[in-house]
Amino acid sequence: MEEQQRSPDSSSEDCTVLENVAAGAARQALSCPSHGDNAMELYCSPCDTAVCKECTKGEHAEHAAVPLRDAVEQHRVRLQDQLETTKKRLPEINSAMRSLTEFQQQLSSQKASIEEDIHSTFEDLQKTLNVRKSVLLMELEVTYGLKQKVREGEGTIVLCLMSYASRDRLQTSMTLRWTRSCIFFVSALSITSKDKVLQSQLDTLLQGQEEIHDCCSVTEQGLSCSSEAEVLLLKKQMSERLAELASHQYPLQPQENDQLDFLVETEGLKKSVHNLGTIVTTSAVAYETEASGEGLRQCVVGHPTSVIITTKDKDGEPCKTGSASVTAEIFTPDGSVADGEILDNKNGTYEFLYTVPKEGSFTLSLRLYDQHIKGSPFKLKVTKSADVSPSTDGAKKRVKSPGSGHVKQRLAKRPASMFSTSKRKENPIEDDMIFRVGTKGRNKGEFTNLQGVAASSDGNILIADSNNQCVQIFSNDGQFINRFGVRGRSPGQLQRPTGVAVHPNGDIIIADYDNKWVSIFSNDGKFKSKIGAGKLMGPKGVSVDKNGNLIVVDNKACSVLIFQLSGKLLTRFGSRGNGDKQFAGPHFAAVNNDNEIIITDFHNHSVKVFNSEGEFLLKFGSNGEGNGQFNAPTGVAVDASGNIIVADWGNSRIQVFDGSGSFLSYINTSVEPLYGPQGLALTSDGHVVVADSGNHCFKVYRYLQ
Repeated sequence: MEEQQRSPDSSSEDCTVLENVAAGAARQALSCPSHGDNAMELYCSPCDTAVCKECTKGEHAEHAAVPLRDAVEQHRVRLQDQLETTKKRLPEINSAMRSLTEFQQQLSSQKASIEEDIHSTFEDLQKTLNVRKSVLLMELEVTYGLKQKVREGEGTIVLCLMSYASRDRLQTSMTLRWTRSCIFFVSALSITSKDKVLQSQLDTLLQGQEEIHDCCSVTEQGLSCSSEAEVLLLKKQMSERLAELASHQYPLQPQENDQLDFLVETEGLKKSVHNLGTIVTTSAVAYETEASGEGLRQCVVGHPTSVIITTKDKDGEPCKTGSASVTAEIFTPDGSVADGEILDNKNGTYEFLYTVPKEGSFTLSLRLYDQHIKGSPFKLKVTKSADVSPSTDGAKKRVKSPGSGHVKQRLAKRPASMFSTSKRKENPIEDDMIFRVGTKGRNKGEFTNLQGVAASSDGNILIADSNNQCVQIFSNDGQFINRFGVRGRSPGQLQRPTGVAVHPNGDIIIADYDNKWVSIFSNDGKFKSKIGAGKLMGPKGVSVDKNGNLIVVDNKACSVLIFQLSGKLLTRFGSRGNGDKQFAGPHFAAVNNDNEIIITDFHNHSVKVFNSEGEFLLKFGSNGEGNGQFNAPTGVAVDASGNIIVADWGNSRIQVFDGSGSFLSYINTSVEPLYGPQGLALTSDGHVVVADSGNHCFKVYRYLQ
């Protein structure tokens, strides 16, 4: 370390020494220490030292010698070159320092965010424990018994509950639990309490004791000092009462027991609390991480291909755990992007499964934590092959590239199915594009891999600009209004926004694929909160149901999650596969007027419909180019009549179906063909807006319902 720290100074010192030597050679010859005053005017290259003529006849006789002045000049030039080369390292060192500083800031910010989540989680648990504690204390109070009448007791209990609620500062969200507790306590008061039974028994015995004492005392006094006449009178007055008291059946045995125990099972809870939460991280670094597989350099058009990514730490040792942030992108020189998905094997390796758009030269970019891995970006050669047949795996069916032969849009209807309605409408051929907005770039109104689309009721169009890490907002006529979003992995920042929706309260909901959560912003772009952290693996699309709940499509986990706006998870359904209730790379979601959830199942080439509880209702579509068939569906929307509008990514078209899944028609996009359409929505003025991802723009089409 000390040697590294001294090396810049030593280079400077060497420079100074040589300059002094050159100056000495120009003004006054150096004296040879071995041969008196002989001038050292020569330079011995093998020995790297100045010598005199006598030296060249002795120990340096067989060594090549050159004039000292020439040698010094050569060293000067060489050192100057080395100096310039060394200085050129400074910019990259400065850049690395800036990156490291940014990493430290992001890491610190992420740490603060996790600390906040941990505190919030345990504060909620503490509040829940306080509620339960209060419930148990009140249950103890009721069981122990109150002497008041049941009606009076009801008021007492309610007041006690209010007192406990005030004391613990319970939030409104706990009102329901307290209401249930009140009902429990009031019903408990209808049963005679243990203490009341025992106290009543004790009062009866005490009264009997007093009556016996009084009666016996009077009788004893009369017998001790009364005359014969008085004794006879005493007998008439006291004999019957004494007989009654002597034969009275007193409650001598306890009418209750003294059991009052507190039973609580804490072992399971302690175990759960002990294992509650985990801090996820990895030691993987990009510059040591490697990729392998046939799909790294070449593949066949339309044939699913994979690449294996092996993460490694700074010492080049393979990592053994997953959950690292790995991203992949395939694009052509003109910026067209292919679609794919990354599977985490949870052992430090990842599989990138993709299908290339068309033959030609592509660039495959693989990144770990936004840094290129070893060898990335890769040059990918895509060829056609008649010998390669589509995969039979349901989750890896052939995905035809978008625009690789634009499908002719025949407007003939498919024969009606037994599920179709007689009132279904057909969009006539006059449907066409009204306008388009955008080119490739990073400025306002420019896009790089735009994905999700949403439309607000107040006349705005929102675009999730994925690779520009922002959301852009336009009016219904295409005028730019606003954009917001800062790249990063901290709450309030965006890393890869893919889905966008608008909540009825005006909030903007954004699915962030790489950050693995959903961010909530105000309608003017101010960050409010995030939900789903730790529950989502790769959210792609997002929608809002009729109850204001958030429908989140987890592309990587092949599932759909429903959250309240507060972040509470209500339900989750779906798994990886090709069954009716399964998905293979689901993309986007829409909700119809019956609050049914419509999901586009990308690799299963179908659209599936579920009720609000996640129960499967129906599906439609198959792999192909015909009417009602799909080659990887993406965006989806529902019109007021319940018709379903679907962006067909691989066939580069937009199809319209009725609510039962029967094909109706196409949106006419032939004037300016789509290339890999993604998100899709219906504007407040009744038009269809679609993210034309491959053409780096969004387009608005006339739509007649």
